[in-house]
Amino acid sequence: MNENDIIKSRAEQLKSKIIKWGAWEVGFSCVSDVLPEGLKHLSYAITIVFRLSDQIINDIREGPTYTYFHHYRHVNYLLDQMALKVSNQLQKWGYLAMAVPASQTVNSAEYKGLFPHKTAATMAGLGWIGKNGLFISQVHGPRVRLATVLTEMPLPVVAPVEQSRCGSCDLCVSACPALALRGENWFPGIQGERLVDVRACSTHMKNAYKHIGRGVVCGICISVCPWGKKGLKDGVF
Repeated sequence: MNENDIIKSRAEQLKSKIIKWGAWEVGFSCVSDVLPEGLKHLSYAITIVFRLSDQIINDIREGPTYTYFHHYRHVNYLLDQMALKVSNQLQKWGYLAMAVPASQTVNSAEYKGLFPHKTAATMAGLGWIGKNGLFISQVHGPRVRLATVLTEMPLPVVAPVEQSRCGSCDLCVSACPALALRGENWFPGIQGERLVDVRACSTHMKNAYKHIGRGVVCGICISVCPWGKKGLKDGVF
Protein backbone atom coordinates (compact mmCIF):
# COMPACT_ATOMS: atom_id res chain seq x y z
CA MET A 1 0.00 0.00 0.00
CA ASN A 2 1.23 3.49 -0.78
CA GLU A 3 1.05 6.36 1.72
CA ASN A 4 -2.31 7.62 0.46
CA ASP A 5 -3.88 4.18 0.76
CA ILE A 6 -2.54 3.82 4.29
CA ILE A 7 -3.95 7.21 5.29
CA LYS A 8 -7.33 6.39 3.77
CA SER A 9 -7.43 3.00 5.49
CA ARG A 10 -6.55 4.50 8.86
CA ALA A 11 -9.17 7.22 8.47
CA GLU A 12 -11.80 4.56 7.81
CA GLN A 13 -10.60 2.59 10.82
CA LEU A 14 -10.94 5.66 13.03
CA LYS A 15 -14.41 6.45 11.73
CA SER A 16 -15.57 2.88 12.26
CA LYS A 17 -14.22 2.79 15.81
CA ILE A 18 -15.76 6.15 16.74
CA ILE A 19 -19.19 5.09 15.47
CA LYS A 20 -18.85 1.82 17.37
CA TRP A 21 -18.10 3.79 20.55
CA GLY A 22 -21.44 5.56 20.24
CA ALA A 23 -20.97 8.58 17.97
CA TRP A 24 -23.66 9.40 15.41
CA GLU A 25 -21.45 11.15 12.87
CA VAL A 26 -17.74 11.62 12.17
CA GLY A 27 -16.19 14.24 9.92
CA PHE A 28 -12.69 15.17 8.73
CA SER A 29 -11.46 18.65 7.83
CA CYS A 30 -8.31 20.66 7.15
CA VAL A 31 -8.30 23.51 9.68
CA SER A 32 -4.78 24.93 9.37
CA ASP A 33 -6.06 28.34 8.24
CA VAL A 34 -8.19 28.84 11.35
CA LEU A 35 -5.92 27.39 14.05
CA PRO A 36 -4.03 29.47 16.62
CA GLU A 37 -0.37 29.91 15.71
CA GLY A 38 0.87 27.37 18.23
CA LEU A 39 -1.38 24.63 16.85
CA LYS A 40 -0.98 25.12 13.11
CA HIS A 41 1.16 22.01 12.79
CA LEU A 42 -1.95 20.00 13.75
CA SER A 43 -3.54 20.81 10.42
CA TYR A 44 -6.39 18.31 10.41
CA ALA A 45 -9.44 17.88 12.62
CA ILE A 46 -11.64 14.91 13.43
CA THR A 47 -15.14 15.94 14.47
CA ILE A 48 -17.17 13.59 16.69
CA VAL A 49 -20.93 14.16 16.82
CA PHE A 50 -23.23 12.71 19.50
CA ARG A 51 -27.00 13.18 19.32
CA LEU A 52 -28.68 14.22 22.55
CA SER A 53 -31.77 12.44 23.89
CA ASP A 54 -34.89 13.69 22.10
CA GLN A 55 -37.05 13.00 25.13
CA ILE A 56 -34.79 15.08 27.38
CA ILE A 57 -34.62 17.95 24.90
CA ASN A 58 -38.39 17.83 24.31
CA ASP A 59 -38.91 18.28 28.06
CA ILE A 60 -37.12 21.65 27.99
CA ARG A 61 -39.83 24.31 27.86
CA GLU A 62 -39.47 27.25 30.22
CA GLY A 63 -35.91 26.37 31.10
CA PRO A 64 -33.47 23.50 31.65
CA THR A 65 -34.35 20.42 33.66
CA TYR A 66 -32.20 18.59 36.18
CA THR A 67 -32.17 15.64 33.79
CA TYR A 68 -30.88 17.81 30.96
CA PHE A 69 -27.97 19.09 33.08
CA HIS A 70 -27.09 15.51 34.06
CA HIS A 71 -27.35 14.38 30.42
CA TYR A 72 -25.25 17.34 29.22
CA ARG A 73 -22.41 16.52 31.62
CA HIS A 74 -22.36 12.83 30.87
CA VAL A 75 -22.46 13.30 27.09
CA ASN A 76 -19.48 15.66 27.42
CA TYR A 77 -17.66 12.99 29.43
CA LEU A 78 -18.42 10.33 26.79
CA LEU A 79 -17.19 12.63 24.01
CA ASP A 80 -13.98 13.33 25.92
CA GLN A 81 -13.41 9.59 26.33
CA MET A 82 -13.90 8.98 22.60
CA ALA A 83 -11.58 11.86 21.69
CA LEU A 84 -8.94 10.55 24.10
CA LYS A 85 -9.08 7.11 22.49
CA VAL A 86 -8.72 8.64 19.02
CA SER A 87 -5.73 10.77 19.99
CA ASN A 88 -4.14 7.75 21.64
CA GLN A 89 -4.54 5.68 18.46
CA LEU A 90 -3.07 8.46 16.33
CA GLN A 91 -0.06 8.67 18.61
CA LYS A 92 0.41 4.90 18.34
CA TRP A 93 0.57 5.40 14.58
CA GLY A 94 3.31 7.96 15.08
CA TYR A 95 1.33 11.20 14.66
CA LEU A 96 0.97 14.13 17.00
CA ALA A 97 -2.64 14.56 18.15
CA MET A 98 -4.59 16.50 20.76
CA ALA A 99 -8.13 16.06 21.98
CA VAL A 100 -9.97 19.36 22.42
CA PRO A 101 -12.26 19.08 25.48
CA ALA A 102 -15.96 18.84 24.69
CA SER A 103 -16.75 21.71 27.07
CA GLN A 104 -14.00 23.95 28.41
CA THR A 105 -13.51 27.70 28.63
CA VAL A 106 -9.92 28.95 28.42
CA ASN A 107 -10.79 32.61 27.93
CA SER A 108 -13.41 33.55 30.51
CA ALA A 109 -13.62 37.14 29.29
CA GLU A 110 -14.72 36.03 25.82
CA TYR A 111 -16.31 32.68 26.77
CA LYS A 112 -14.07 30.85 24.32
CA GLY A 113 -12.52 27.41 24.32
CA LEU A 114 -9.19 26.24 22.97
CA PHE A 115 -10.62 25.75 19.48
CA PRO A 116 -14.28 25.93 18.36
CA HIS A 117 -15.74 22.50 17.66
CA LYS A 118 -18.44 24.00 15.46
CA THR A 119 -15.83 25.54 13.14
CA ALA A 120 -14.28 22.14 12.49
CA ALA A 121 -17.74 20.62 12.05
CA THR A 122 -18.78 23.14 9.38
CA MET A 123 -15.45 22.68 7.60
CA ALA A 124 -16.09 18.91 7.64
CA GLY A 125 -19.31 19.51 5.71
CA LEU A 126 -21.54 18.30 8.55
CA GLY A 127 -23.70 21.41 8.95
CA TRP A 128 -23.71 25.13 9.69
CA ILE A 129 -23.96 27.50 12.65
CA GLY A 130 -27.48 28.60 13.50
CA LYS A 131 -28.95 31.89 14.64
CA ASN A 132 -28.61 30.46 18.15
CA GLY A 133 -24.83 30.36 17.68
CA LEU A 134 -24.85 26.57 17.92
CA PHE A 135 -23.79 23.97 15.39
CA ILE A 136 -26.75 22.74 13.31
CA SER A 137 -26.15 19.24 11.97
CA GLN A 138 -27.74 18.64 8.57
CA VAL A 139 -29.07 15.35 9.99
CA HIS A 140 -29.68 16.03 13.69
CA GLY A 141 -30.19 19.79 13.93
CA PRO A 142 -28.79 21.43 17.07
CA ARG A 143 -29.54 18.40 19.27
CA VAL A 144 -25.90 17.39 19.33
CA ARG A 145 -22.71 17.79 21.32
CA LEU A 146 -19.30 17.82 19.67
CA ALA A 147 -15.71 16.87 20.34
CA THR A 148 -12.65 17.53 18.19
CA VAL A 149 -9.28 15.86 17.79
CA LEU A 150 -6.54 17.87 16.11
CA THR A 151 -3.75 15.94 14.40
CA GLU A 152 -0.89 16.19 11.94
CA MET A 153 -2.06 13.03 10.17
CA PRO A 154 -3.44 13.94 6.73
CA LEU A 155 -7.12 13.07 6.41
CA PRO A 156 -9.51 12.75 3.45
CA VAL A 157 -11.65 15.90 3.49
CA VAL A 158 -14.80 17.12 1.74
CA ALA A 159 -16.12 20.55 0.81
CA PRO A 160 -17.07 22.69 3.83
CA VAL A 161 -20.54 24.08 4.44
CA GLU A 162 -20.41 27.82 3.75
CA GLN A 163 -24.02 28.95 4.01
CA SER A 164 -26.68 28.94 6.71
CA ARG A 165 -29.93 27.11 6.07
CA CYS A 166 -31.83 28.88 8.84
CA GLY A 167 -33.28 31.34 6.32
CA SER A 168 -36.05 33.50 7.75
CA CYS A 169 -36.76 31.21 10.72
CA ASP A 170 -36.50 33.13 14.01
CA LEU A 171 -38.00 30.63 16.45
CA CYS A 172 -34.86 30.45 18.59
CA VAL A 173 -34.48 34.23 18.54
CA SER A 174 -38.04 34.73 19.77
CA ALA A 175 -37.77 31.99 22.40
CA CYS A 176 -34.49 33.15 23.97
CA PRO A 177 -35.31 34.38 27.51
CA ALA A 178 -32.03 36.32 27.65
CA LEU A 179 -32.76 38.22 24.41
CA ALA A 180 -29.22 37.21 23.47
CA LEU A 181 -29.75 36.15 19.85
CA ARG A 182 -29.24 38.79 17.16
CA GLY A 183 -31.21 37.05 14.38
CA GLU A 184 -28.46 37.20 11.78
CA ASN A 185 -27.62 34.31 9.46
CA TRP A 186 -24.16 32.77 9.80
CA PHE A 187 -21.48 32.71 7.14
CA PRO A 188 -17.81 31.64 7.45
CA GLY A 189 -15.77 34.35 9.14
CA ILE A 190 -18.68 36.21 10.73
CA GLN A 191 -17.85 37.59 14.17
CA GLY A 192 -19.55 35.61 16.91
CA GLU A 193 -20.98 38.71 18.58
CA ARG A 194 -23.07 39.34 15.46
CA LEU A 195 -24.92 36.09 16.22
CA VAL A 196 -25.06 35.91 20.02
CA ASP A 197 -24.52 38.16 23.01
CA VAL A 198 -22.71 35.46 24.99
CA ARG A 199 -22.47 37.59 28.11
CA ALA A 200 -26.24 38.13 28.18
CA CYS A 201 -26.78 34.39 27.68
CA SER A 202 -24.35 33.43 30.43
CA THR A 203 -25.65 36.05 32.87
CA HIS A 204 -29.25 34.93 32.41
CA MET A 205 -28.37 31.27 32.97
CA LYS A 206 -26.43 32.06 36.14
CA ASN A 207 -29.24 34.21 37.51
CA ALA A 208 -32.27 32.19 36.44
CA TYR A 209 -31.00 28.61 36.59
CA LYS A 210 -28.40 28.65 39.36
CA HIS A 211 -30.38 25.93 41.14
CA ILE A 212 -29.53 23.56 38.25
CA GLY A 213 -25.81 22.97 37.94
CA ARG A 214 -25.00 26.53 39.04
CA GLY A 215 -26.55 27.94 35.88
CA VAL A 216 -24.39 26.57 33.07
CA VAL A 217 -27.14 25.20 30.80
CA CYS A 218 -30.40 26.39 29.27
CA GLY A 219 -31.36 24.49 26.10
CA ILE A 220 -34.47 26.43 25.06
CA CYS A 221 -33.00 27.46 21.70
CA ILE A 222 -32.17 23.79 21.05
CA SER A 223 -35.61 22.48 21.92
CA VAL A 224 -37.54 24.91 19.70
CA CYS A 225 -35.41 24.50 16.56
CA PRO A 226 -37.40 22.79 13.78
CA TRP A 227 -34.25 21.21 12.36
CA GLY A 228 -33.83 19.20 15.53
CA LYS A 229 -37.48 18.10 15.55
CA LYS A 230 -37.48 16.57 12.09
CA GLY A 231 -37.24 12.83 11.64
CA LEU A 232 -34.28 10.66 10.73
CA LYS A 233 -36.05 8.22 8.41
CA ASP A 234 -34.02 9.25 5.38
CA GLY A 235 -31.11 10.89 7.16
CA VAL A 236 -31.89 14.15 5.36
CA PHE A 237 -34.57 16.85 5.45
